[in-house]
Amino acid sequence: MVKRFGELAAVDGLDLDVPAGIVLGLLGPNGAGKSTLMRMLTAQTRATSGQITVLGHSVPHHSKRARAEMGVVPQHDNLDEELTVAENLAVFCHLYRVPRHERAAAVDRGLRIAHLEDRRDTRTDKLSGGMRRRLLIARALVHQPRLVLLDEPTVGLDPQVRQELWGLITDLRDEGVTVVMSTHYIEEAERLADVAALMARGRVVTHGAPGDLIADFAGKTVEELPIGPGGPEELEVPVRAAGMATRRTGASLAVLRAEELPEDLRETVGHGNVRPSNLEDVFVSLTGEKVD
Repeated sequence: MVKRFGELAAVDGLDLDVPAGIVLGLLGPNGAGKSTLMRMLTAQTRATSGQITVLGHSVPHHSKRARAEMGVVPQHDNLDEELTVAENLAVFCHLYRVPRHERAAAVDRGLRIAHLEDRRDTRTDKLSGGMRRRLLIARALVHQPRLVLLDEPTVGLDPQVRQELWGLITDLRDEGVTVVMSTHYIEEAERLADVAALMARGRVVTHGAPGDLIADFAGKTVEELPIGPGGPEELEVPVRAAGMATRRTGASLAVLRAEELPEDLRETVGHGNVRPSNLEDVFVSLTGEKVD
């Protein structure tokens, strides 16, 4: 897929298949194209070129059919603040054409999912940020969709609330729901995603199981060497000359696959702190230290 805004290619040759029943984490910094991709999947934005198929339906040509089988949690809160928690859920039951005789049960199920049973009759403007985010997710699930799109679901939330939402996303996957989640939180993708797709400049740089990506691109361990008066280049030159990949982490130079660092080179560059490799190491090493 390609999506251009004038000369800017927000999505630039993206090609990705998502198996059913997994959590796919779209990982990338702001401006990587994640939200534009989400808008194209829901037919809010038309692709400049390329083909999109969602749940067997061509988008945007059959977008109504696709939308009927998906739930969408937007990045920005768009709850109706004049309605109560239960009324917000009831409105979406009507919009998604949940049969009338099933709507009360659907609202009750949404309240349980959001852990808001005791807030049933509370106006939405009286809820905390975490409660509102849980309600947004529950609202997207009232019609029991096969696919859920989550656009930055935990942005700006406290760590405790993020943990609650992580549990909710895991529960959806365990129930067989396909989840496509965009995020710029590395640990979120590493913890939740069955498959992580690393995006930069409108493209998927690579994708795979987080553990596999870490093993393939960063190895088992990373050694962080303190940068001395000579600057990072003093360490980078001999390390990279030996075929080792590096990334800069603040006042340190991180050497990937530290378990493979030759002993003679270690004597040259010194010793640092060794830690397990993570998905952030993979992302930075593949996409660069800076974002355009």
